[in-house]
Amino acid sequence: MQTTTEAPKRKALGKGLESLLPRVQAAAEPTPAAEAGKPREIPVRDIDRSPWQTRSRFDESQLAELAASIAATGVVQPIVVRPLPGGRFQLIAGERRWLASQQAGKETVPAIVRHASDEQAMEMTIVENLQRTDLNPMEQARAYNRLSREFQLTQEQMAKRTGKDRASVANFLRLLRLPAEIQGQVEAGDLTFGHARALLALEDPGAILKAAQKVVALSLSVRQTESHVQGIMNPESKAVKSEQKEKTQDPNVREVQTQLQQTLGMKVRIEDRKGRGRIIIEYARLEEFDRLMEMLQVKT
Repeated sequence: MQTTTEAPKRKALGKGLESLLPRVQAAAEPTPAAEAGKPREIPVRDIDRSPWQTRSRFDESQLAELAASIAATGVVQPIVVRPLPGGRFQLIAGERRWLASQQAGKETVPAIVRHASDEQAMEMTIVENLQRTDLNPMEQARAYNRLSREFQLTQEQMAKRTGKDRASVANFLRLLRLPAEIQGQVEAGDLTFGHARALLALEDPGAILKAAQKVVALSLSVRQTESHVQGIMNPESKAVKSEQKEKTQDPNVREVQTQLQQTLGMKVRIEDRKGRGRIIIEYARLEEFDRLMEMLQVKT
């Protein structure tokens, strides 16, 4: 049986930072304010960023809004820091509030001081970030990976500590199998978490990259991406369905479809149902897209 040496006993995580790190006994605290867990004003210039911060991006407009709010009413929720040698402090939680306070021109920021080891500070920072709703999928994936790597936690343990279900943890960790280029697109918001999950079914990096290019170029929905991936994985099934459609297609519609393909030099598919439907034109390269726009006299 595997045992741990956590001390003192912690409550289940996912219920706030207090459940991660017990308050230090009064005798170990340097000031009465810290003993009571009350915030104290600390100069913003004396605070260092956490080296374990999992967030890589902050929305500048939201940060500006928070700075304006802090300039008008102050910091409502104190940040959490730990003391460092030389009179400095290190952030554990509240980086946005700390950054916004600097933008607002504040000299000090209210902070709760906690005595924490490197391991405790790292765990608190990572879990606090995972409990936020504005982390992008790749930031969450890397945070879970770091919890697993640094603390040897199972997916089940990480789920309990962050208040998530195990399946969600597993799905986020799977994103790290994506090629670096695709991870960047997910982080930038060009591809959603749903798109990424669908692409992972391909496994081969080259196939994933090629499929992702089409998804972005055609602005495919998650459902369309799933269908496209299934078509790549099961080309015979796709061909059978296409052949079945061809057989049931009206001869007049099929003739027009063939004429359009010859005129445009691209694959064309007409879906007609009793006089209503759509025309789908597929292009393989951006050059074909530009040529199509010229033929249709559409300015891009």
